[in-house]
Amino acid sequence: MTDARVLDDVPWLRSGPPARVLALLNGDSTEARVVGGAVRNALLGIPVGDIDIATTALPDEVIRRAKEAGIKSVPTGIEHGTVTLVVDAQPFEVTTLREDIETFGRKAKVAFGRDWARDAARRDFTINGLSVGADRVVHDYVGGLADIAARRVRFIGDPDRRIAEDYLRILRFFRIHAAYGAGEPDRAGYLACIAGREGLATLSAERVRMEVLKLMAANGAVAAIEAMADGGLLQTIFGGIGYIGPFAAMIAIEGSLGLEPNAVRRLGALAVAVTEDARRLSAQLRLTNSETKTLDSMGHRWWRLAGMDEARARRLLYRLGAERYRDRLLLAWARSGAGTDDLFWRQFVGLPERWSAPKFPLKAADFIARGFAEGPALGHVLTLAEDAWLAAGFPVDEPALKAIADQTVTRFNHDHRL
Repeated sequence: MTDARVLDDVPWLRSGPPARVLALLNGDSTEARVVGGAVRNALLGIPVGDIDIATTALPDEVIRRAKEAGIKSVPTGIEHGTVTLVVDAQPFEVTTLREDIETFGRKAKVAFGRDWARDAARRDFTINGLSVGADRVVHDYVGGLADIAARRVRFIGDPDRRIAEDYLRILRFFRIHAAYGAGEPDRAGYLACIAGREGLATLSAERVRMEVLKLMAANGAVAAIEAMADGGLLQTIFGGIGYIGPFAAMIAIEGSLGLEPNAVRRLGALAVAVTEDARRLSAQLRLTNSETKTLDSMGHRWWRLAGMDEARARRLLYRLGAERYRDRLLLAWARSGAGTDDLFWRQFVGLPERWSAPKFPLKAADFIARGFAEGPALGHVLTLAEDAWLAAGFPVDEPALKAIADQTVTRFNHDHRL
């Protein structure tokens, strides 16, 4: 059984690259529709990201028509029926309709088909099972329109079976609920996620990382994480406990400061108390080097920041740079229990906007002139001088700099005579 409605006020269905792809693949006994997230977002009135297209045309026919129209085609997943068409530098994944012949996890055996209802039944959630054609008619074979109206995320068919097909759907259930759902998670889906949680251990770290970071940035992330914690899922995903209080505080602080949601910073609030946590998360989720360094810096002695003065804050900003300074300070604030209007934390989070650290003015030449040759000793004395310059409050006048250089040389020579 199908339900349908007309999708108004969607200009990309009438003109532009998406409309051009639909026109290319409609006619001569074939049909094409936009499917999945683009339809969901258009119905919800929120920005549309990638636009995926399904068609009854076979992949070779898609490529043939694209070539005739002068459109670039890339066989990105042609064994699964997916060809990427590039129109005006915008990529569109075009996938031939499919239906399951046999299912065994992610390696399901599929055949190309022409049945839109069967293709929709293969998808994960009802709100992702909708399609819309060039005529702006939305087709619903799975109850997705009602679930969008109710802001309910519900598996298509039997939740246990859908999860067994791909255990990543556990994370997607919570992430999509956090982004598009309202109220409590669908009960049947939630219980199926708990029952299948051991399957999370079979997933590649890269796939888990992608879903986790998307979840971190979702509007409803706090409630979703709480539900995951109640269901015993966080330990399996992170390899450690989750700190839900600091996580919620970090999100509230970001909002109060007008900051964009930062997935890695939120992950730090949720799962990093010390630097060892950052290294564990890096291995568990296969984080990038940049993400690992961010979390490691956040976890480094953040507890020492409470009660600091302006001079210490400036030294920290100089050492860390504005971005890492702010991330570590925000973690300390989130873990402090202070409210979003706390003047102490607001004062120091705003330091990069009201003060810029000068560059260290002493150079290697200043110490070569004092008898040092190129080598480790020169590097050491420069480090000592920089420490002294910071302790002195970043002076830039020549007498102060000369005094720092001379005193550093004296100290270095004294230390190396002992």
